Amino acid sequence: MPLNGNSSERSSRRWWVTALPILVAVLVLAAVWRRDDPVPVRTAVVEQASIRSLISTNGKIEPVNNFEAHAPAATSVRQVLVKEGDFVKKGQLLLVLDDTEVRAQAARAQTLIKAAQADLSAIERGGNQEEVLNLEAQLVKARTDRDSAQRTLDALKRLAQQGAASDGEVREAENALARADAQLSLLQKKQTKRYSKPEVARVEAQRTEAQATLDAAQAVVAKSNVRAPFDGIVYSLPVKAGGFVSAGDLLLQVADLTQVLVRAFVDEPEVGRLALGQLIEITWDAMPGRVWQARVTAIPSTVRLRGARNVGETTCIVENKDLKLLPNVDVGVTILTAAHDHVLVVPREAVRMDDTRPYVLQVLGHQLKRRDVETSLSNLTQVEVMRGLSAHDIIAINSSNGKPIGDGTQVKF
Repeated sequence: MPLNGNSSERSSRRWWVTALPILVAVLVLAAVWRRDDPVPVRTAVVEQASIRSLISTNGKIEPVNNFEAHAPAATSVRQVLVKEGDFVKKGQLLLVLDDTEVRAQAARAQTLIKAAQADLSAIERGGNQEEVLNLEAQLVKARTDRDSAQRTLDALKRLAQQGAASDGEVREAENALARADAQLSLLQKKQTKRYSKPEVARVEAQRTEAQATLDAAQAVVAKSNVRAPFDGIVYSLPVKAGGFVSAGDLLLQVADLTQVLVRAFVDEPEVGRLALGQLIEITWDAMPGRVWQARVTAIPSTVRLRGARNVGETTCIVENKDLKLLPNVDVGVTILTAAHDHVLVVPREAVRMDDTRPYVLQVLGHQLKRRDVETSLSNLTQVEVMRGLSAHDIIAINSSNGKPIGDGTQVKF
């Protein structure tokens, strides 16, 4: 039994010694065969065509010529004479608010103005009619008394020179004349300066306050009858007849929708590509296939946060003669930043980059050859090639089986 076991082991070792070189040779041949096996690739032909560089984003429709009416005070809606979607003419009455209370305020203010004006008139004349008449009578009497005192003094002075009047009588006459002069002067001052400056200022302030109250009330009355400022369409009407509104509440909106403004939101990295006059195409999901065209009319002056995006806002005016575009709807926006015609274009995925410059893999026979290229415009699907290729050249896009390809790779189609 031990002899037979040793013989089996020696036979097994001889088999492996014989088979091992054969196995190694097979593996080497398989590796060589697989190395030289052509790689299947997807290819593209260099074409001469037009290429457009685009910015695709979203936007919102706004009226260009818009009118909003707001409640001037807390009140109720008396009448609503239109409904949403109505076309209105300039000057047409659209809505009426209850202005009973404000009209009463205006009447009270007018009364206060008249009272203040009467007070100011009295100040200018020196008092009311009765006071003026009494003062004039007092002035007449004071002048008479003053003249009488002057005559008495003159007579006593002559008599004193003749020794017929004493010095005491003359002094008494002089005192009487001084009192008469003082009384006349006082009455004259009453006639011209009866009221002090603070009193005059108070009356003028009352008149000013009353006038301001009247102006405010009249403004509310005027805004209580809402009229169309121009021809347009009523596109928002949040109130109903009989409803209550607070001061500042929106009553209705009217716009001329034959032209609308599109406000487009451009992501921050794309803002630098914008320029005045660039072509804009507008689409709306509610009207598939319809495209509106316009031109960029404003360049963003700042970037602001909108949701999770940093965007710049650009605008354009769109002709909307058929009134299909409605305020506040969201639209798709495509901005044409550049366009080149009759240039060489290749698929974007065919252009590769290394540390130095872009290149493509040109198909020459059944082998790939690296070609450095100079590119220009690009979009989501194509790249313009300015140098390095010719029309109708064939280039590789990628392999069909996922294997890597590069300069010198053997390929098949």
